[in-house]
Amino acid sequence: MHVTSPLDAWEAFYVIIGSSAAALTGLQFVVIALVAEARKRSTTSEIDAFGTPTVVHFCAVLLISANLSAPWSALHGAGLLLVACGLAGVGYVLLVTRRAKRQTGYRMVFEDWLWHFVLPFLAYAALLVAAAAITSHPRDALFGIGAVALLLLFVGIHNAWDSVTYVAVDRLHRPPEEPEPGPSGGGP
Repeated sequence: MHVTSPLDAWEAFYVIIGSSAAALTGLQFVVIALVAEARKRSTTSEIDAFGTPTVVHFCAVLLISANLSAPWSALHGAGLLLVACGLAGVGYVLLVTRRAKRQTGYRMVFEDWLWHFVLPFLAYAALLVAAAAITSHPRDALFGIGAVALLLLFVGIHNAWDSVTYVAVDRLHRPPEEPEPGPSGGGP
């Protein structure tokens, strides 16, 4: 007699969003390369506050997907790993919030606070709660965890898009750069 796991019904869901998160993580590396090329005057503090967290959110979705796609014999082990992910995520968002407040290269607006700090904090806090309830209320907890994974994926997509559009608009409004002088002090 084969006993089915409540995770079996979620397999396709986690294959789709896990694959999406992995692909988008790679694309975020391209975004960071564009930011570095376009904004020579920026520092790592802006990337630490806005770029790196996007990769972390995509990787959290990938971790959630891999964890819930693993062949667990019971939900307890999966729940413990997700509780740790939720705790780490909450701590990381608090760290990133502090980094963002300290950076001086970009003045944040409400939308930035919402998408970069509030929504990720709520997602990781919800992951913590849902993961803690996975053995006592598996159906509801799995729906909660699925919603968290989607929210983190959408947050990452929004924030990556926001970074690219910021660079594109900033590049349009910046005067053309003077060519750097060659070794003799003259032009090219």
